[in-house]
Amino acid sequence: MDVRKTYKLFVNGEFVRSESGRAYRPDGNVNVPRGSRKDLRDAVRAARTAFPAWSGRTAMNRGQILYRAAEMLDGRGSQFIELLGGGARARRELDQAVETLVWYAGWTDKLSQVTGTVNPVSGPYFNFTIPEPTGVVGIVAPEDDALGGLVRRIAPALCGGNVVVALAAESHPLAALTLAEVLATSDLPGGVVNILSGQRKELIPWLAAHMDVNAIDVAGCTGDEIKSIEEAAAGNVKRVIKVAATERSPYLVSAFMEMKTVWHPIGV
Repeated sequence: MDVRKTYKLFVNGEFVRSESGRAYRPDGNVNVPRGSRKDLRDAVRAARTAFPAWSGRTAMNRGQILYRAAEMLDGRGSQFIELLGGGARARRELDQAVETLVWYAGWTDKLSQVTGTVNPVSGPYFNFTIPEPTGVVGIVAPEDDALGGLVRRIAPALCGGNVVVALAAESHPLAALTLAEVLATSDLPGGVVNILSGQRKELIPWLAAHMDVNAIDVAGCTGDEIKSIEEAAAGNVKRVIKVAATERSPYLVSAFMEMKTVWHPIGV
């Protein structure tokens, strides 16, 4: 007898059922939890609580955790290839996801030097511009690149010290929900990444309008969705990130960060 797997949401480091008890079947077979507004609020609250500790960790430690996540993802490669439909394309998507985590793991302790600067000033002062994490970042996974597209957005956000509330691809959510199992066993603290599944039209408006979400990444959204997100985000001056997700770049990390200018007197 086969025991069918029960998928759950990933909130605050735990696998939970949707508070509404609802589910849907994207492939006609497996029940996937249909997250609600309450689930989204819980995920944002968990992320906000986890932010001070995660952003306060050393860059080296964040890099070690990202690298561990890459190891765990690679170790479960055959499972992900099956979830992604098998074949060369699925193998390529998995390999790219693993490489992305490793690549950004190596950038955690180099960001300040690359994206920051020392500014020339007229006076006995040093003037530095240094990057700081934005805070809670909402991420919408693309529908056509369910694993790779999500990892390419989560990794740079975590690299810079942000915390994440991510919406899995509605039509292909299993890779994202299984990625949550990888993150749960990779030393990532609870609440740093929260992954919800459900209907985009139901969850995206609340994610965009939530007052405690500091930025929302729309690389995985359609044109109409982006327009509605921008309108909702305007009410709380939320940053809307529209940088393309096709290439890895340290400057993509800066899209999820704020630049802070610091003055310091020169000692005699």
